[in-house]
Amino acid sequence: MPGRGSAANSAVCYCLGITAVDPVQMDLLFERFISRERAEPPDIDLDIEHNRREEVIQYVYEKYGRSHAAMVANVVRYRARSALREVGKVLEVPDTTLDRVAKLLSHYDDITRDTLDRAGFDPENPVHQHLARLAAEIQDFPRHLSIHPGGFLLGHKPVRRLVPIENATMPGRTVIQWDKDDLESLGLFKVDLLGLGMLSVLSRSFDSIEEHYGKRLAMADVPDGDEPTFEMIRRADTVGFFQIESRAQMAMLPRLKPRNYYDIVIEVSIVRPGPITGGMVHPYLRRRDGRKR
Repeated sequence: MPGRGSAANSAVCYCLGITAVDPVQMDLLFERFISRERAEPPDIDLDIEHNRREEVIQYVYEKYGRSHAAMVANVVRYRARSALREVGKVLEVPDTTLDRVAKLLSHYDDITRDTLDRAGFDPENPVHQHLARLAAEIQDFPRHLSIHPGGFLLGHKPVRRLVPIENATMPGRTVIQWDKDDLESLGLFKVDLLGLGMLSVLSRSFDSIEEHYGKRLAMADVPDGDEPTFEMIRRADTVGFFQIESRAQMAMLPRLKPRNYYDIVIEVSIVRPGPITGGMVHPYLRRRDGRKR
């Protein structure tokens, strides 16, 4: 169950066993974990083997007690498609007609007269006008509560004194009625326990290496600098490589040409909405290639 994100840049987290990568050996930037510019304490996320997540959740309940631990809610809200289908059902608009409109909408689109026109709706039909108006009204309105994938509230006092709680549908779980944004606003302590399929793959790989080669590896002692692996990465032959298998990552790998661990850190950090929209990618590549100071 390794910590990830900026916590990997902390020597203290490494010494405590929260992370498995030696930040000194890998020359990681400590300021990514604690920075003067950061307006909040650093966040530590814990990844868990996907098939053992429930085991860890029950361990937290057992250690802290159901009185002092509860899972965080996730407020599911109406988006364009769900709002359109829900209102359309009440107004008895045929499902085939609603499907036609829904296909024109993305997750965060607004419902407009223009969208309905393109789907072949009659703009003069009172039912269709009513559909557009009501569906637009309920967009972003809470639909139902679900459980956050891994958020846990831990309380220094019984959580029932801090927040409203209820039993979850799944047995053996308690869930609070607020979401993670509410908790952050109130300054309550939240821990993220996130299931990650790739960790299960790594675990099976370590077992397989031990079975076939008699050598037991762990996250902390995977050999660094394996050239055939980096050659595959530079060719963007990375389907199944967690973090660098998206289309955007695979387009960047032959240009950035990673040769060591820190290059992978840069690759994962730079192919994100912030650096891309901020126009940082091309200037970085020009300087990296020596075409610019």
